[in-house]
Amino acid sequence: MRIGILGTGAMAAALGGSWVRAGHEVMVGGRDSWAAAKLAGELGAAGSGGLAEAARFGEAVLVALPAEQAVAVVGPLAGELAGRVLLDCTVPMAPGAAGEGGPVLTTAGAGDSVPARLAVVAPEARVAKVFGFCHESIWTLPRPAFEGGVPLAVPYCADDATAAELVAGLVGSMGCTAVPCGGLARAGLLEAAAVFAIGVWWDGGEARHVFPSPALAPGAVDDTEQ
Repeated sequence: MRIGILGTGAMAAALGGSWVRAGHEVMVGGRDSWAAAKLAGELGAAGSGGLAEAARFGEAVLVALPAEQAVAVVGPLAGELAGRVLLDCTVPMAPGAAGEGGPVLTTAGAGDSVPARLAVVAPEARVAKVFGFCHESIWTLPRPAFEGGVPLAVPYCADDATAAELVAGLVGSMGCTAVPCGGLARAGLLEAAAVFAIGVWWDGGEARHVFPSPALAPGAVDDTEQ
């Protein structure tokens, strides 16, 4: 798969490296051509260039930018992104005030999400929310997995069937399991969940312990047998 990356930061490096290892062709695009070329060289990517070049390169294009900058950067690239799958991995959060229990969401949540805003400024792109739930260090692992070798589950939201299919295939090529979470109307919930989990981790907790096994979900256990 050909993947363009918009950005040269930590997530661009981590996901780009994972995709190169998985055999995908990657182009790094940035506003700073020197930084883009440097990262591309470190990753062994297919090449580097400006943001528009990276947008034109890929079947998929990753938005690896600060959440507050994503819409302003993507808007002028709308023509180049037409028909392409736009992967939004941003997490719209800011440090919370003392006593707020960690970072806070900077969007209104629910229907107001970064990918929903990207879909407005790039209406012909096929937008998906994915890869924002984990710290960038997770994507540097050869095959992210839990105890016992259980593959990492990667949640995503997408309205477009082509985008959903591409995301599932891309996640699978990384040795992970794609978890569909509905359309872009639910992407704000995924962003809010990411901010919640990050707050738990910052406090030294284990976010996955908050969620019980599906076997214990309502209706999964026959109460008459207890």
